[in-house]
Amino acid sequence: MHGITITYEFDGDEAEWESAVQDFINAINNDSEIAGKFTYQVHKAKEGNRRIHWGQWDVPETVQKMQANDYFKIFATKLKEMAGGTLVATPVSNFMKTN
Repeated sequence: MHGITITYEFDGDEAEWESAVQDFINAINNDSEIAGKFTYQVHKAKEGNRRIHWGQWDVPETVQKMQANDYFKIFATKLKEMAGGTLVATPVSNFMKTN
């Protein structure tokens, strides 16, 4: 599995943030070429303004297909704007996990 961890601080309009995240997740779920091959989780830290996103996909071609779609480009732009200069994206490869 391939993946990415995205972290940033957000202290803006909560409804705008939630709408952007929901629109992106809905687009993934409705994309027949991506659904089931790409998973996305979004978390809020229990304290502070930290947000964490985890994306995972099966093969590099899956994420390339997703990144070519308008819904990805729109979300990536919104996320960068909402995060200000705090966004950090870290590509990862799964090493080990529990059963």
